[in-house]
Amino acid sequence: MKKSFLSRITLWMLVVTILAWACNNEEKNSETITSDSLEVSKAGTDHTNMDMGTDTATQPMADHAEAELSGTSSDTAVSGTVKFENASNGKVRMMLDITVAAKAGKSVAVHIHEHGDCSDSGKMAHGHWNPTNTEHGKWGSGSFHSGDIGNVKLDSKGKGTLNLETDLWTIGGKHDKNILNKAIIVHGGVDDFKTQPTGDAGSRIGCGVIK
Repeated sequence: MKKSFLSRITLWMLVVTILAWACNNEEKNSETITSDSLEVSKAGTDHTNMDMGTDTATQPMADHAEAELSGTSSDTAVSGTVKFENASNGKVRMMLDITVAAKAGKSVAVHIHEHGDCSDSGKMAHGHWNPTNTEHGKWGSGSFHSGDIGNVKLDSKGKGTLNLETDLWTIGGKHDKNILNKAIIVHGGVDDFKTQPTGDAGSRIGCGVIK
């Protein structure tokens, strides 16, 4: 009787021991899976953040791009196009054609700004496109931003044109020369080519995204 009772106790202790070992092993496996899942999630998040670096990404090259200009406020009508194409000499040719009737007979400043976003009256385009971190100035003279196009003279009807060629721009390619997805901003005043970093060109009356 005593032997049978002791055998039962021994058997019961063995079962408890096996169950305890199994539960402990399952917990470890669960911790390992959870840990691995967290590592995968972190890796995925890092990859997403890397892909969001559009300002420094290299984009496919294109032969042509343009920006359609429109006014940023209801009291100043601005219209026109800024076209870009690859010239035979390897440079990029810009052909700007704008109309600002309210500024007839005057000049307005035009710049390329760093972000292709015309919202909030053009403010979301942020500052002049300046990938080389130089001082603001007059295009082709001394120090100037890659986006420092300059002043455009308007005729008696408020129409103005400006053409230029440069090897400082590309349509696509590396971020330090690529003009795609930047904004063309028309200002209400003229660029003095001195005031840093804007040229004191006045408010943003027109905007268009280079696509």
